[in-house]
Amino acid sequence: FKGTGSIIGNNQVSVKSDDNKDEKIETKNIILATGSDPVSLPGIKFDEEKIVSSTGALSLKEVPKKLVVVGGGYIGLEMGSVWSRLGSEVQVIEFLDHITPGMDKEISNEFQKILKKQGINFNLKTKVESISKAKKFLTDKTIVKTTDEQGNKKQFDCDVVLISVGRKPNTSNLNLEKIGVEKDQKGRIKVDKNFQTSIKNIFAIGDVIEGPMLAHKAEEEGMAVAEIIVGQSGHVNYDIIPSVVYTSPEVASVGKTEEQLKSSKMDYKIGKFPFMANSRAKAIDEPEGFVKILADSKTDRVLGVHIIGSHAGEMIAEMAVAMEFGASSEDIARTCHAHPTFSEAIKEAALSVDKRQIHS
Repeated sequence: FKGTGSIIGNNQVSVKSDDNKDEKIETKNIILATGSDPVSLPGIKFDEEKIVSSTGALSLKEVPKKLVVVGGGYIGLEMGSVWSRLGSEVQVIEFLDHITPGMDKEISNEFQKILKKQGINFNLKTKVESISKAKKFLTDKTIVKTTDEQGNKKQFDCDVVLISVGRKPNTSNLNLEKIGVEKDQKGRIKVDKNFQTSIKNIFAIGDVIEGPMLAHKAEEEGMAVAEIIVGQSGHVNYDIIPSVVYTSPEVASVGKTEEQLKSSKMDYKIGKFPFMANSRAKAIDEPEGFVKILADSKTDRVLGVHIIGSHAGEMIAEMAVAMEFGASSEDIARTCHAHPTFSEAIKEAALSVDKRQIHS
């Protein structure tokens, strides 16, 4: 059924099609998986031409000469990186003192250095005061006015502004309040460990519930809830959900960051290995970045893995599998990796946890 859906009863869904036809579906169970929408700044609306969300940034008709990205998170940097490589002059405006909040800080710092070297400009600890459109030198310009931490004001004239300050659950028009499905303070649908809402036959997964807004997280939840509905033991291990930033180079991580381990007062060891010392990376002239493995000091169990470099998004899967089976850094170090491959850097980083890497 293609159309706009809303719940009109515990066992009934209405679907309104584009030509205003209304169909009703009788059902035993309902799963809410309506995803999320981009958030704008207060008082600023997306026109998807000059002031764009990530959706509009994917379909610009021409390469903007000047692009301002508001927000230094994953999506903003992915889009900014793409348009920078296509020739745009990119300015990133971030309210915090660092990019990619929640990422391992050492990786985040290296990431910013690499992007800066590629020509992307960063304006940290800076707040956007207003965004407006104006005619300037007979052309349509978008003007972004900002204030930094010291109170200094700065104006950016650009062709396009990408606002990438987060996403919100898409729960409008679902009729949730009327039928009694509860939401939390952030507008997310409340669910229990079985993805069940406050109404027992209505379930919710993905971006509309708590957790990272990632397609693969939602997919795991979808499979788990389907298993639960038919009486099986569906489960999602939220400690091992990989995340990837699809820039060039890529950034990928799974498990805990070093900052999280510090705040929980857990004793840990670190193993690192640079792609500069990796044969495959040097051979194809992609030597930027490194692999970082965090392991428990007592048990040697791998607690977190962070990779910045070419093919990082593919390599993180190996570590997600290893962590799912409770692997130690020793297990990774003793696993034969093909030569020459990027993944050899994972083996070397695992060896480095106990200061015995072969290449350095």
